[in-house]
Amino acid sequence: MKFKTPPVSGKFIATLPPLLSVGIIALLVYRFHLEKLAIPLVLGVIAGGLVDLDNALSGRLKNTAVSLAAFAASSLAVQASLGNTALFLPVMALLAFVFTMIGAVGLRYRTIAFGTLAVAVYTTLTYNPDSASAWYLNPLMILCGAGLYSLITLGLHILLPHRPVQESVANAYTALGAYLDAKACFFDPDEADGIEERQIALAMKNNQIIHTFNLCRSALFYRMRGQHRHPRTTRMLRYYFAAQDIHERASSSHISYRQMADKLKNSDLIFRFLRLMELQGQACRDIADSLREGRTYTPDPRLARAGKGLKQSAAHYAAEHPTAPEMPLLQRLADNLQNINYQIANLDSGLPEAAAGDLRIAHHDSAKLKDAAQSILSQLNTRSATFRHAVRMALIVVVCGLIVEMLDLNFGYWILLTAVFVCQPNHSATQSRLKQRITGTLGGVLVGSLLPYFTQSLEAKLMVMTAGVTLFFLFRVNKYSYSTFFITIQALISFSIAGYDITQALPMRMADTVIGCLLAWAAVSYLWPDWHYLQLGKTGAAAVAADAAYLRSVLERLEHGGGEDVDYRAARRLSHERAATLSSTLSDMSGEPKKYGSRLHDGFRLLKINYSLIGYISALGAYRDTLRRDPEHQPFLQRYFPAAAQVCALMEDMSELPEDTFRQRLTDIRAAIKDLRPQEGGEQSSILWQQLAATADLLEPAYLALNGRAETAPDVTNGQDGGQSAVQTAPKAEAV
Repeated sequence: MKFKTPPVSGKFIATLPPLLSVGIIALLVYRFHLEKLAIPLVLGVIAGGLVDLDNALSGRLKNTAVSLAAFAASSLAVQASLGNTALFLPVMALLAFVFTMIGAVGLRYRTIAFGTLAVAVYTTLTYNPDSASAWYLNPLMILCGAGLYSLITLGLHILLPHRPVQESVANAYTALGAYLDAKACFFDPDEADGIEERQIALAMKNNQIIHTFNLCRSALFYRMRGQHRHPRTTRMLRYYFAAQDIHERASSSHISYRQMADKLKNSDLIFRFLRLMELQGQACRDIADSLREGRTYTPDPRLARAGKGLKQSAAHYAAEHPTAPEMPLLQRLADNLQNINYQIANLDSGLPEAAAGDLRIAHHDSAKLKDAAQSILSQLNTRSATFRHAVRMALIVVVCGLIVEMLDLNFGYWILLTAVFVCQPNHSATQSRLKQRITGTLGGVLVGSLLPYFTQSLEAKLMVMTAGVTLFFLFRVNKYSYSTFFITIQALISFSIAGYDITQALPMRMADTVIGCLLAWAAVSYLWPDWHYLQLGKTGAAAVAADAAYLRSVLERLEHGGGEDVDYRAARRLSHERAATLSSTLSDMSGEPKKYGSRLHDGFRLLKINYSLIGYISALGAYRDTLRRDPEHQPFLQRYFPAAAQVCALMEDMSELPEDTFRQRLTDIRAAIKDLRPQEGGEQSSILWQQLAATADLLEPAYLALNGRAETAPDVTNGQDGGQSAVQTAPKAEAV
């Protein structure tokens, strides 16, 4: 019998493992009077949840075995060294450094490594020198809790093997819908002002898309490695490829918003563009809902009618303005949106033609120990953010351990727990986590102070403990302050179950949290602080170089034919990921404006330029399937591709070139593009030339922004080049 995914919330399914795990533990504690074991068992469940990774069944079994083995080694090492300061501090420092460095290999390594470090800290929380229990009992209970959680997740995977992939694809379409909404705002002629704010908002939505696409790609990758591919996996693969193609077309730049808004403000054409993109955004959310509810998506009839209305409006505008120079670009934009309509309407009809020839998915996590070791060794220097963070973590655990040992604090390792969880690789993330941790803990302590009045019985305490862990996992990713609130309540009630007086513990827990947060803040603020290592020029140059690789990949397919393959998708993804990294770097820098000064202006200028570059390249990429290579177009194409190759080469070399060399090469490129411009007719040649000219026109402002001279750059985002460019007749397009 075929088991169909029930139409329930993905969040509800995600809370089932902790709910069932802690529920079983609560039942055992109540039935067999195991109150003293409640704390390590629940901490084991939490550790198991921290390393829970989506995978196929065989992959889950391997992850479980590796995680439990790492947990055992970590917990036993800490347990054996507790009570001996001279041994405990080096052991904890070594564990903190090694497991943080392992995170440099990839997401899966980083997840298991952090969970293993958390187990080491959890072991300190269960330590009681006055206990008569066997020394290995607490580590064993932590392993039992983690094993129970893993066993339940395996059972749920057998029942719902494809639900995580389906949820990941649904999240991707939700993010895609938000991106299309943000893009539609550029076509509102009544909101012509505030273009920069909309560009930044669009960049943020793009970052979210890249994040969800990466999670989706990872989920599909681990289900496609076997010999037999389930039909539902193939269906999700089709949805994923379609989402990528829609994103590329939606992010492409064909027109200058300011010019078109002014010309079309009294025409219904621009409103047709706006309405169609809004309906497409809603369609993406409807697709996401259908995936979450386990039903087949039915396209909204309004989408087809809006596409037809846009086509008729464009034809009417062309008839009224037959010689309008913007008409080919408007027509191309309309065709691009019609293609998005086609993708949405035909999601379940088969793989997109562009993707049908290559169904591979690239993945960045290496499974080979040799490659993993090389990744770690390459990071062993102060230029590596991972190395700097690993050293910070090692020093933090040493300082926390010294404070606990020197002051002889009872259960003082809460300080260590707080510091390890709050300390993040960069200052802004740590500061945000610090505020949420203190707020959540304070709320939890205040509510916890009332618990003794409402939880007199063991049954009530066990129910609160179960609810606390479940709600912690529910809010762990999106609402850290809420998750801290619930885990604080859980911790306090667990201590109460174990027989401790939580009334006396409340002020100490709050003090421990504040001390741990302050230590984490001091570590990221004074030990190799970010502002000494955030290199805007290096990050920006990497982003532009990735754009060049994307452009080369597009040109190769324009020249030789072919749709998407794994190399093309990888180049496109890397371009967007480097743009997201640049955006993240600027976000970190903007938190310390006094330390970065004018570089922030250069950075935001470069960010806008970089997204404009991606927009122009995406427009060329969207054109790759319709390019005609017949004898009529060959003379232009034979001159076009060498000129485009020069643009790629200059983008790749930009960060290393002295200004005179850069300007000489740019002058040569501008001359080649000027000579290349079609003199008459030829819509295809005009579109190819326009996108290349617009790309080349951004090279000078990009170079000046990379070198800290953005204020001298021509303001291309306003459609003006100040007479600097030799291609003055090229229309300027923002990232629209």
